[in-house]
Amino acid sequence: MKRILSLLLLFAVTSQAQESDSGSKMMMTVILRHDQTQTLDEINDHLEKTGFRKTFPPEGVEIVSYNIVMGIGHIITLRLPPDKLREVNLAFEHGVWGAFRTEFYPSYDYLKAFYELKQKDSESGTINPATKAPENEKAPEPEKTSTPRLKQKRHSQ
Repeated sequence: MKRILSLLLLFAVTSQAQESDSGSKMMMTVILRHDQTQTLDEINDHLEKTGFRKTFPPEGVEIVSYNIVMGIGHIITLRLPPDKLREVNLAFEHGVWGAFRTEFYPSYDYLKAFYELKQKDSESGTINPATKAPENEKAPEPEKTSTPRLKQKRHSQ
């Protein structure tokens, strides 16, 4: 229950921040974990029976990316107005429950910011810490070549 409340709070904060940045749209990453008790044919039959592929995404919701990750399932990134959140939720509840376990995560596109920071770092001459030698590195101490022998005690019988 705490996890659900935490995710909802994070979701609300993220959606408010994105509303001002991206024309009142938010992003959400959805993970559809395969139900491994079913075959692929059974899962596809379920999706056909529920009409998921025909009705998804709801009007006004954009699929930004849709990937299959082996061993996990489907990972879908959506862009949507916050008022479409209920429709998206219902689309998954009616369409994929029974074939997948669903997980929802608010997300945002970081690629532009990453490249801006990368450009700034290259212009300032920032060095990659992975290639830089540690400042306080000491030379390793030489290993001792001989090891002391333990004296064996003799026991009388």
